[in-house]
Amino acid sequence: MHGAFPSTGSNGAAERSKAPQTVAVLGGGPAGLTTAYALARDGGDDFRPLVFERGERVGGIARTEVHNGYRFDIGGHRFFTKVPEVEAMWEEVLGEDFITVPRLSRIFYRDRFFDYPLKLTNALRNLGLWESFRSSISYVRWQFFPTKSEESFEEWVINRFGRRLYNHFFKTYTEKVWGVPATEIRADWAAQRIKNLTLGKAVWNAISGSNDTVSLIERFRYPRLGPGMMWERTAEIVEAKGGSVSLQTEVGTIHRKGTRVEAIEVREEGGEWQRVETDHFVSSCALRDLIGAFEPAPPAEVVEAAGRLRYRDFLIVTLVLDRADPFPDNWIYVHSPEVSVGRIQNFRAWSPEMLPDANTASIGMEYFCQENDGLWEMSDDDLRALAAKELERIGLARREEVIDGFIIRQPKAYPVYDQDYRDALDTVSTWLQTFENFQCVGRNGQHRYNNQDHSMLTALLAAYNIMGGEHDVWDVNLERSYHEDFVREKEPQPVSAPATA
Repeated sequence: MHGAFPSTGSNGAAERSKAPQTVAVLGGGPAGLTTAYALARDGGDDFRPLVFERGERVGGIARTEVHNGYRFDIGGHRFFTKVPEVEAMWEEVLGEDFITVPRLSRIFYRDRFFDYPLKLTNALRNLGLWESFRSSISYVRWQFFPTKSEESFEEWVINRFGRRLYNHFFKTYTEKVWGVPATEIRADWAAQRIKNLTLGKAVWNAISGSNDTVSLIERFRYPRLGPGMMWERTAEIVEAKGGSVSLQTEVGTIHRKGTRVEAIEVREEGGEWQRVETDHFVSSCALRDLIGAFEPAPPAEVVEAAGRLRYRDFLIVTLVLDRADPFPDNWIYVHSPEVSVGRIQNFRAWSPEMLPDANTASIGMEYFCQENDGLWEMSDDDLRALAAKELERIGLARREEVIDGFIIRQPKAYPVYDQDYRDALDTVSTWLQTFENFQCVGRNGQHRYNNQDHSMLTALLAAYNIMGGEHDVWDVNLERSYHEDFVREKEPQPVSAPATA
């Protein structure tokens, strides 16, 4: 991939009219690279994408890290979608390099493993008949006397499942993920992640074996070398078609004039700042950082609102064991508050090619934290010791079986839906939408908890807008998204790229 910044070829009106329109893409994750790919694929010779990525490799949180031949997925990325444009791109980019993976996941709680999706006999046996009865009574009570306002995550879930099931299966894990009481998480997040899933529907699914929720699919597709394979291949295609992808490149000041962005300043690691002028700009950067980069600065109320947007950080301790897989699941959700780990991955269950040695196991212990807090600041050795201890505490392996480990820290992994986020996001997004040639896409670019395919859809629409379309990228989450346990009420209407002149 290119190490030097390419010329934009935009000096002078006459030359500009002949040269392709250049598009600066800020961020080389799924959203940024999808924008670049769509422009390179559908724009012909009329558009040239220039991708600037701060990290050492493309893919963002969907990248694949490698240590001593072991490959690691940052967070677990299933490839499934009901968005035809996204499905088409996946096929074009990877094709036969996809494998089909059976889904197996469970919940660890009260020293027991609960099947997920719910299986009625397993749930009853683990909870016990008396607690199952009490949970049923709690559910009935809240159906007749629900909370009238549903402002918090807690209120939203209790109204649909009852307080006892909420305490068992929602409260502890949610608070572990977000690091704040569930009363401080907005109902927006619940509605987005578990919309239309009710106790009655879950029980019916368990009894009948049916499954009408997207996240509970039994099989999914996966790149054989991990999700980063998709984005590494995408970057290669973008460059083969005349675009560029610059790694280890920081984006600094964003220069604006009126309702247009004129240029950005970028620098390679250890280099000098350079001014890059392009015709269009697409950003997948975190909104809080983005607003602080504009020159002149945005209005004071926009700056203040951006400062109220919060993020949850994340780290994964990968452990190599000197024996084969200690459990068959793709991942296990750890609800038990006795341990800090939130989720545990088994990388071979995603793809056998993630491991160089079939006689070993590769396990990912995922911790949700804040940058600069106690977990984040722990030494790598201490984190490996903690992860090995907790793996043993759960009963999956002995700590003596750990023979290697690798730590991956991921800042700004998840936008937080707290009490202030909605008003703050409205203020920031309203201001950003006044620009003629600047669009925001993706999870952090729109401060929305998107899945990978949904981030890609916002990016496709942004590319189509540059090519002459008129799509509102900020509306995508409202009608065409789905997340964990989201039931799609209708199939989307395909979006076509407009013809270019």
